[in-house]
Amino acid sequence: MKVLVGAAAAIAGRAALVRLLERKFQADVAQLNAGDHTALLGAYADDFVLHFHEGPHRWSGDWVGKTGMDRFLRNFVAARIQGEIREITTSGPPWAMTLWVRFDDHAEAPDGTRIYDNSTVLMLRTRMGKVVEQHDFYLDTGRILDLDRKLTELGVEVVPKV
Repeated sequence: MKVLVGAAAAIAGRAALVRLLERKFQADVAQLNAGDHTALLGAYADDFVLHFHEGPHRWSGDWVGKTGMDRFLRNFVAARIQGEIREITTSGPPWAMTLWVRFDDHAEAPDGTRIYDNSTVLMLRTRMGKVVEQHDFYLDTGRILDLDRKLTELGVEVVPKV
C-alpha cells in the first residue's frame, strides 16, 4: 500500500510541476508577445545554446549564451511575431528535464496583413531549472525565409548574433 501511495504522490507531484511550468512559460510568452523578452530570457542558463534552422535568414544557426538568446529574441520581437504555447510535455528528473513544447506563431505587417504563420516543436534540455539547450523544429522552414524577405522589404533591422 505504501508503494502505491508513494507512486501516486510522485505522479501528482510531476503533474503539478508541469502545470507550474506551463503557467510560467505562458506568462513569459504573453510578455514576449507584448514586446518584452526579458522575463523569458531569465529561463536560460548563461552557457545556453539555441540550435535554429540553418538558411539565409536572420535567425539561422546556433545562438550561444544568454547574450545570444537575447539577440535572437530581439529579432523575434522586432519581427512582431506573436506566439502561443499549445502543449508542454516533459521527461527526465526535475534537475535534468527535457521539455517538448508545441508552439504556434504568426506575424503581421504594420498594416495588419498576415505575413507569417507556422507551427513549431521546441525541444529544451534543462539543468537545475535553467534551459541549457534548445532545438526548434518547424512545420515549414520555407516560411521563415519568406518572413525574413518580407521583414527586409519592410525595413526591419537585423539584430546580429555578435
